Amino acid sequence: MPFKAYYLNPKGDLRHDLIEEEVRTAFESRQGLLWVDIVEPLEEDGKFLEQSFHFHHLAIEDCLSSEIHPPKIDDFDDYIFIVVHGINHIVESDIVETTELAIFLGPHFVVSSHHFPLYSVEAIRRQVEDDGRPMRHGTDFLAHAIIDALIDNILPTIDRMSDIVEEIEEEAILSPHQSTLEAIMKLKRSALRVHRVMAPQREVLNQLSRGEFPLIKEEAQIFYRDIYDHLMRIEELNQTTRDRADNALAAYMSSVANRQNDTMKVLSIVATIFLPLMLVAGIYGMNFENMPELKVSWAYFAVLGFMGLVIVVVMWRFWARNWITLRRRQVTKAISFVVEPDKLVGYIGRMMKPPHNKGNKHC
Repeated sequence: MPFKAYYLNPKGDLRHDLIEEEVRTAFESRQGLLWVDIVEPLEEDGKFLEQSFHFHHLAIEDCLSSEIHPPKIDDFDDYIFIVVHGINHIVESDIVETTELAIFLGPHFVVSSHHFPLYSVEAIRRQVEDDGRPMRHGTDFLAHAIIDALIDNILPTIDRMSDIVEEIEEEAILSPHQSTLEAIMKLKRSALRVHRVMAPQREVLNQLSRGEFPLIKEEAQIFYRDIYDHLMRIEELNQTTRDRADNALAAYMSSVANRQNDTMKVLSIVATIFLPLMLVAGIYGMNFENMPELKVSWAYFAVLGFMGLVIVVVMWRFWARNWITLRRRQVTKAISFVVEPDKLVGYIGRMMKPPHNKGNKHC
């Protein structure tokens, strides 16, 4: 049963690495602040939570189950049970993986449980071991510190997704391949996974910041509103990534269609050139005895010259219609979006110019 337990007694002394009996004693004292963090909970951890803290069996089942549960808050009068989600940075995958963090928040205790090691929880544990600061302001501030670190660790993933979509957009236009389409679909699935857990999570943080629970003091509510603002920003950035992924998919399909059109254009040009030549060759390839041209000495060269003339005429027609752009320079007008600095309000050069004197006036 791997867990870490910290206890801040009423005198302000912090104790580390408590065992089960010490955890029960600290909980039953109803004094100070107790934090127990459980990683990869098992059945024996469920018995420990039920016997030591008397938590509801449904909440314990949510902690033990490996299934994904939506973010939520359950009020059990003496404590509240919170489920929030973050990014699983331990598992390496082409698609973003999310993970749960369950928190039991009581008047003098915080119990956290998660199936994978979380860098955010580890960071708070290091702060506690250094000076105990996250635990010295109460259980609501400790829970805030844990959730805030969890949400902050989502932003690097969103930034990485933004970098990936930039690479995909460029590749979709310049050199679209099957791997480009696969990358787009993986990115869309990642953005959808983030959206599925971030959208309901906003309501959870909104409830914690509105004063619906007496365990969250008024001075702590503004800090939960700050997390809510972070979630809003994450959701907006994730929605932007989803929109850009859709645009990249449209650009990919357009590029593939343009390549197919170019291929069909080349095949059409070749077919148009050789069809009349095949017609002439087919006529003079027939085995009839009474064909006057067969007895003319210059007829062979005349037919070859006619074929060459057909090729030249057809090629010229394609070149005139811009189907063939060999040695033809395409001139496009460059559009500049640079605004004249003098027209900008606040431009420093504009403010430094001396005023024009319409006449010499002496004061």
